[in-house]
Amino acid sequence: MSLDRRDALKTLGLSAGATFLSPVLSRIEAQAAGTPVTAKRFVFVVESNGVPPEQLAPSGLTRKRREQRELNGPEEFIDVPLKDKELPFSLEPVKAWKDKVTIVQGLSSRVCSGGHSNNFQALGAFGAGRGNGSESMAILGETIDGALAKANPGIFPHVGLGISKRLETNVMYNISAWGPNKGLPTMCNPANAYGTLFGLVADGAARQEFAAKNNLLDFMKDDVKTAGSRVAGAEKEQFDAYLESFETLRDRQSKLNEIKHTLREKGPVVSDKYKSAVETDRLDAQFDIGAAGLICGLTNVLTLSSAAGVRDFDITFKGLGLNIDKHSIGHGKGLEGKTSSDLYNIIRRYHFDLIAGLMKKLEKVPEGNGTMLDNTVIVYLSDGAEGHHSRCWEWPMVVVGDMGGKLKTGRYVDYPGYGRKGHRTTANMYLTLLHLAGAKRDSFGMPDPNLKDLDQSGPLSELLA
Repeated sequence: MSLDRRDALKTLGLSAGATFLSPVLSRIEAQAAGTPVTAKRFVFVVESNGVPPEQLAPSGLTRKRREQRELNGPEEFIDVPLKDKELPFSLEPVKAWKDKVTIVQGLSSRVCSGGHSNNFQALGAFGAGRGNGSESMAILGETIDGALAKANPGIFPHVGLGISKRLETNVMYNISAWGPNKGLPTMCNPANAYGTLFGLVADGAARQEFAAKNNLLDFMKDDVKTAGSRVAGAEKEQFDAYLESFETLRDRQSKLNEIKHTLREKGPVVSDKYKSAVETDRLDAQFDIGAAGLICGLTNVLTLSSAAGVRDFDITFKGLGLNIDKHSIGHGKGLEGKTSSDLYNIIRRYHFDLIAGLMKKLEKVPEGNGTMLDNTVIVYLSDGAEGHHSRCWEWPMVVVGDMGGKLKTGRYVDYPGYGRKGHRTTANMYLTLLHLAGAKRDSFGMPDPNLKDLDQSGPLSELLA
């Protein structure tokens, strides 16, 4: 190995690209020295307009819960291995990692407002606030991504990226919060998000140089050449894996033509998805930016918002060939022989195509005795809980990743129905994530006063290894 383990960062002579390459080289140095990996990463993918629970059930499994009401659903905790099950259509893009997937059903969060969106309450498990209506934007506490950012800070403690139905929206405050009345921003313009994450961390003349070159690898080329000449063998392979993630930021074209199972005809490739008017192009760009931010160590907590929040729940996914908005789909409208359920699944599948792409990038980067993916948990959910006009009786989630074996995965779990013994809430899921982060707590958000006779404290022990 030609990389000096003790003096690598001192002797490489990094200049403009030091901010980005220093974390990379530090990790390579630590791995070469046998230092245990300590980074823990959490990604939240929040889609608008609800997830009907039956659409997440594996093939051949019929849920006992038929209505959304108290004391409905199974009395027992259901735990079914996914090994011999086919994932539902919308989750098929992650089937290569089926042993790392946990489909979690039956969690409630009746303290939230319900309606078209639960806004900050979705990740916060707190109430709407007195007198604020059914779809309040009140922030009564921290959200789980904010709490994890405090426990696992990076250069940016938290990064929020997303899309809005309004092309002119640059930044919005919709689902993430640091604390009461302290919203965290969601950057909705990919070009500006790119400049913020990869430009503002460069200081002085380096910032001007970045703005002039407008490409991360071009900006870092001299440092990359210098650093690349000092690493060899396994370290060179790891260094190249990092660079590949930066290289994806050069690909500013849409990948929609590679996505199957949509109603979209093959059309012209967008020349710059960072500036595209098509919402699916912009979401694709945000996933690219988010992956690079994780891989180069800018953040350990990433939230990707797909039109989450009450202002955008009726977005139209024109890039998937749909010319009706999600509000209409939520009210049962179909298209071209496909039912509203079919359309829900097409849209959700696109999100899991993007999640699978993120996983592939993390899996290519060696870390410790495995890869970055081994130290990452991805949580998919909707800000709308169980449906278009939700009441939060259930809040389906898909968890991907086992955080180095600390989660029991490859399972479909369904908790007892609301009010039944053993029923659990989204707050318990969020306490599970805090447990994984090493920030153990007994409570999060607000307890449900209608479940006062049930234990609402602590993590979901059934999910922990």
